[in-house]
Amino acid sequence: MSVYEVANPETLLSANPYPGRGIVLGQTPDGTRMVVAYFIMGRSPNSRNRVFERTEDGIRTRAYDPSKVEDPSLIIYNPLRTVDGTLIVTNGDQTDTVRDALVAGRSFEDALETREFEPDAPNLTPRISGLLLPDGRYQLSILKSADAEGSACSRFYFNYPPLAGVGHFLHTYNSDGDPLPSFTGEPRRVAIADDVEAFTQMMWEALDPDNRVALYVRSVSLTGGPECDYLINQNGEETAQ
Repeated sequence: MSVYEVANPETLLSANPYPGRGIVLGQTPDGTRMVVAYFIMGRSPNSRNRVFERTEDGIRTRAYDPSKVEDPSLIIYNPLRTVDGTLIVTNGDQTDTVRDALVAGRSFEDALETREFEPDAPNLTPRISGLLLPDGRYQLSILKSADAEGSACSRFYFNYPPLAGVGHFLHTYNSDGDPLPSFTGEPRRVAIADDVEAFTQMMWEALDPDNRVALYVRSVSLTGGPECDYLINQNGEETAQ
């Protein structure tokens, strides 16, 4: 297998009943746009009781039925925010940590050095984060437990140049399980499509229908052209903007 192989994201998603939460960052084949995708899945009623909604600078999660919320601490957050042309996408409230660090003149790495994996033993869910710069360069990070006891945190950072038609996919779990097995290895190289709406539908349909909760995909222009985004909630309607 070539180290430069580009996988079909549909194949990766269809083969994994529970990747958990996932981030895709990459460039369209025509080289004019970057694509950002973020999805969430859930096994418990508390995790499934969520939807995405747009905010002034990105998206947030909220309870679909507030009366059924059990513990909001790890399920209600801002997955995506923008600041000065830079886009931040993460699987938790570290989105705000990164945003505040950038505003203060610090870096993506500086922000995440203050955070670690989620306190949800025995799963010890990794914190995954992405940063998209205005010129198309992007970063991904995963903070994960160094051992089964959660006694220390391992931090991994990946920096990528934009390559036409190529993206990288990082998610929280290798598969379903009890406890859930954390993602291992480098983010996977995946193919990005020019038709972002079709790409969004492909990702949604490839996610396990029993576990998928919400998906958000944004197309970011590198040439000053129009931008668009797509939002799909299992509990609710599909919208484009």
